[in-house]
Amino acid sequence: MSYPPLPEALEVATYDNHTHFDIAYGDEALSTQQQLDKAASVGIKGVVQVGVTLATSKWSAELAAKEPRVLAAVALHPNEAPEYKSLAKLDEAIGEIAQLATQPRVRAIGETGLDFFRTEGDDALALQQHSFEEHIRIAKENDIALMIHDREAHDQVVATLKRVGAPNKVVFHCYSGDVDLAQICIDNGWYMSFAGNITIKRNEHLRNSLAMAPRELLLVETDAPFLTPEPFRGRPNASYLVPITVRKMAEVRGVDVNELAAQLTANTETVYGSWN
Repeated sequence: MSYPPLPEALEVATYDNHTHFDIAYGDEALSTQQQLDKAASVGIKGVVQVGVTLATSKWSAELAAKEPRVLAAVALHPNEAPEYKSLAKLDEAIGEIAQLATQPRVRAIGETGLDFFRTEGDDALALQQHSFEEHIRIAKENDIALMIHDREAHDQVVATLKRVGAPNKVVFHCYSGDVDLAQICIDNGWYMSFAGNITIKRNEHLRNSLAMAPRELLLVETDAPFLTPEPFRGRPNASYLVPITVRKMAEVRGVDVNELAAQLTANTETVYGSWN
């Protein structure tokens, strides 16, 4: 599986607020430098590199510390938390995430949240819930964004955020809800980050949610190398494909692409701060 060709460049530059450079996928392994250079060539001026394990969180923080086009998010993925088997071992790992969170170019805790699709069993779910609440605490203590992974767990994610208190900036990564969840996000000022799956015909619920969201709560992402937009599904995704999703978002909302790109840029910098 080869990477798709470069799309037409955006006239107004923006960001990919969620990508995984550390995950190799397809027949061509693009280096981090190649990924960033290709993205820059089509109007993507920066990315948020996201950790999902302790190792990839450390890698993400190290990359952001030396690469000016990268900021980092660090966390244990919801499906990673049960792998620690015990609360003591999980808390030890979370403690290391808390240390990473203090680094100046680590600007988000994520991706964290709940996943009822892959995780089963009371003990595993309890560890996942504990991890989520601890990650929320870390985000609040450092006053940085919380990047939510929510898979088939909308009600419990929202209930947890309300019960323990949400950080100032909450991002629903790869927004997967319907208009009911969108309204909850709107009411609470939570950001909705849309990915390439909005281009898939069956995902009308995503496009309906996108259409009703206030422009100041919108973000765009790839979740690369996953969620490749049409017409390139089945091939590896990359940050340089963000323009395809931005243009689809503009079409759904009936707005000018340049206007939307400028808004996405402003929103991203509001959530994560400056890349400079």
